[in-house]
Amino acid sequence: MASSMRSLMSDPSRYLRSFRVFLAKSTEHQCMQEFVERQLPCVLASIGHGKPAINILSVGGGAGEIDLQILSAVQARYPGVTINNEVVEPSAEQILKYKERVAVTSNLENVKFTWHKETAYEYESRMNAEKKSKKWDFIHMIQMLYYVKDVPAAIQYFHSLLEAQAKLLIIVVSENSGWETLWKKYGSSLPLDDLCTYVSSADIKRMLDSAGLKYQIHELPSNMDITCCFTEGDTDGELLLDFLTETLEFSKTAPPELKHQIMEELKKPGCSEKRNGKVLFNNNLSAIVIEP
Repeated sequence: MASSMRSLMSDPSRYLRSFRVFLAKSTEHQCMQEFVERQLPCVLASIGHGKPAINILSVGGGAGEIDLQILSAVQARYPGVTINNEVVEPSAEQILKYKERVAVTSNLENVKFTWHKETAYEYESRMNAEKKSKKWDFIHMIQMLYYVKDVPAAIQYFHSLLEAQAKLLIIVVSENSGWETLWKKYGSSLPLDDLCTYVSSADIKRMLDSAGLKYQIHELPSNMDITCCFTEGDTDGELLLDFLTETLEFSKTAPPELKHQIMEELKKPGCSEKRNGKVLFNNNLSAIVIEP
C-alpha cells in the first residue's frame, strides 16, 4: 500500500505552526543570539571599513528576529553608518511579522529596509533578467538552504556577489546533531517532494572544499525538548514530529513500522539525551563564515 505521507512544506500554515513550536521548545534562537553577540563582531570587523554605507543581504530572513540582532551588532561596530538591509523571503506572513517587528524596534533610524517576496532562486533569476549584479558587504543565509534545490549553485551565486572585504554567513544544522543521525538514516523514507533537502555542515564543507573557498566554522550548541512527542495526541508533540520529519501529520500518515522506528531512534544517544525526566534532542548548529 502506498504511503499517504506528504511533505510538511505542502501546507505553509501548518509548517509555520510547527516551526513556532520548534522555536518555543528549542534553544535555536538563544544559541544564534550568543553567536551574534560573541563571535559575529570579529566577522564584521572587515566588512564596512571606511564605507559611508554598508549593504546587507538577508536570504530567507523569516520574521526578522535574528536579522535585527545582526543589524544591532553591525550598528555597534559601525556607529552612525547607513545600512541598506535587503531581505529575500518567500513567505508573505513572515514578511508581515518582520515589518511589525521593525515598527516596534528603536534605533533603526540609519537602517533602510527593502523586502522581496521571493525565493533565493527567484531573486537570482530576477537579477540575471535585469542584468544586475549588486555587490554586498555581508550576506547571510540562516537555516534556509534546506529549501533550495541546487545548494552548491546557490552558494556559488551569492558568494559571487561579495565585495572584496565582505563575508557570507551560512547557518545550518551541525554534522554532530541529532538531525544528521535522523535524516541520514530515515530521510529516504520521508516525503521530501523536492520541497526540502537535507543538508548539514558536513555537506556544506564538502561543497566549499570542492569550490576551493576559504571558510571558518563555529559550532553552536543547542537542544530541543521533544518530551511531548512521546505523549499520544499531544498537539505540540504532533507538530514537533511534523517538523522533525518534514512530514505533514506524520503521526497520522506514517506507516506504523516507520513511525515506531523513528520514535525509537529519537530516544537514542545519536539523537537525544535524557536529562531530568526530559528527552532533549541534539539541535546543534554550525555557523560557517566564508571569505570572498
